Amino acid sequence: MINYLNMLAVAFEEAQIGFDEGGVPVGAALFDSNCRLLGRGRNRRVQDNDPSLHGETDAFRKAGRQKNYRDKILVTTLAPCWYCSGLIRQFNIGTVVVGESVNFAGHLNWLRESGVNVIELNDAGCRMLMRKFIEQSPQIWFEDIGECESAGNI
Repeated sequence: MINYLNMLAVAFEEAQIGFDEGGVPVGAALFDSNCRLLGRGRNRRVQDNDPSLHGETDAFRKAGRQKNYRDKILVTTLAPCWYCSGLIRQFNIGTVVVGESVNFAGHLNWLRESGVNVIELNDAGCRMLMRKFIEQSPQIWFEDIGECESAGNI
């Protein structure tokens, strides 16, 4: 039996590090079908001044080349945006485990419709960390999701 909460703990640790660095607290990790960690990462858009460094892309890059992604498990603390959902679809990652989708719904239905096994954990720790970040840094949050800042959206 796969313990998705243990896998989420790796991604959450990355999210917490990102939060402590002043960045967007989204962490991710890529695992193989035997639950072996291949790569882990976090959103470092702020820290590295690189708009492409989302948590999922960072973990994906750090995992290195894989011959097949269909049997891989991508774990992320927050529902993936279009950019990261496109990465999942492009490489046919078979399973995506999502810590939370309350603060940002992402594009989970699109992934499901494409045959991706999406597992939502509705984790309170992930929700609270992201909520705290959004309240403390709304301008960075809205930049990260590609929207203009709006106090009404918080």
